[in-house]
Amino acid sequence: MNTAGLTTLTLTEFLNALRHPSALIEIAVALGCLLLAWAVVRALRGKPAADGAVATATQPSIWFGRRIVDGVLFPALALALAFAARRIMLGFGLPLAVFKIVVPVLMSFALIRLSVRVLSVAFPASRLVRAAERTISWVAWLAVVGWITGVLPQLLEELDQIRWKLGGSEVSVRNLLDGLLSGGFVLVLTLWVSAAIEAKLLAGAIGEQLSLRKAAANIVRSLLIFVGLLVALSAVGIDLTALSVLGGGLGVGLGFGLQKLAANYVSGFVILAERSLRIGDMVKVDNFEGRITDIATRYTVIRALNGREAIVPNELLITQRVENASLADSRVAMSTLVQVAYGTDLDTLMPQLEAVTREVPRVLSDPGPAVQLSNFAADGLELTVVFWIADPENGAGGVRSAVNLQLWRTLEKLGVEIPYPQRVVHQVDRRAAVSAPLGATGPSVGSLPHQV
Repeated sequence: MNTAGLTTLTLTEFLNALRHPSALIEIAVALGCLLLAWAVVRALRGKPAADGAVATATQPSIWFGRRIVDGVLFPALALALAFAARRIMLGFGLPLAVFKIVVPVLMSFALIRLSVRVLSVAFPASRLVRAAERTISWVAWLAVVGWITGVLPQLLEELDQIRWKLGGSEVSVRNLLDGLLSGGFVLVLTLWVSAAIEAKLLAGAIGEQLSLRKAAANIVRSLLIFVGLLVALSAVGIDLTALSVLGGGLGVGLGFGLQKLAANYVSGFVILAERSLRIGDMVKVDNFEGRITDIATRYTVIRALNGREAIVPNELLITQRVENASLADSRVAMSTLVQVAYGTDLDTLMPQLEAVTREVPRVLSDPGPAVQLSNFAADGLELTVVFWIADPENGAGGVRSAVNLQLWRTLEKLGVEIPYPQRVVHQVDRRAAVSAPLGATGPSVGSLPHQV
């Protein structure tokens, strides 16, 4: 198999070529290409990015990676320099041996870095990315070994002989492998472009902008993946006119088996478009309360204040009642109760309780707290202290506890009594009750009321 003049060598030919003095020149040139590529990538990584920030090694970039050598730019630039150096040496008539290994190795390295980096950015939370990285690495390096040893070209020739009829055309196993590789490469490029567009759309977005840009990013990614899939099918050799039959079957499948999945996808786009739910809103769905952290095309992630997360299908958010505490206003009213003894001067006490409640951190001054006489209870006067907070996502227990502590300290300072439960017990003298005439009413002579 010949590709751009790359030919294979037998092991004996390769060892004989290494004894030639030009082999040392090839090794020096290959090392020079690697050092030059490393220096260029390092210089480019330190330049200001498009948004004015400086790219650092800690930023997980597709081009640069976390380090210089684990990005896409380093092997791609080294491969380009190796191709250029190879052409120059061929122009001088030097025999090549080392570069017949260097070029396939760099090509495989660039393919691995491209696939792994794109998959990591496109699916950052997926556990399958690591397995995909190992699989791609093993396949790529085995292909390099097979190419260098000459086994791969012979294997491809044998696979090309295995043919069968597929419709009106003849297809071989080699055609399918070439098509799968081409289709996979197209899909990787599609994911790369969609991930770059999504990162640009979501950069610096908050609130409503974040939800709108998230919807746009999901639409762009779906369209690009669909176009990439069509291009990949064309690369494999599948006639796209046959997709009309596939589309009919897909419609039947969506109408029966995939109707829930389709409903969730449609509901996701509806939620993002009408902005009834936004990332960052405090909601309560199906007795689960928390903050929306992500709205995907199929589901929405809600994180409770205790750290638990719920993955809610988008259809549930459309068809059921959802309590949104942040739809029109993020401020939330809270209240606490306190009782004081009868006879307390409420006209003097209530303004003081409002003042100390306003001093609690996280309690808003507009609207400010209010103290209301809510009930004439059995044991005392019941006061309701109402106050507002603007950050319900930080929890309610802490701010309520702080308000209660302020109220208790104020009542202790002013000497206001917090009444204990009181009950009146009547003790009846049984002997007096027996000697009383029949039909007598009212308390007996020996009846003594006691207050406990």
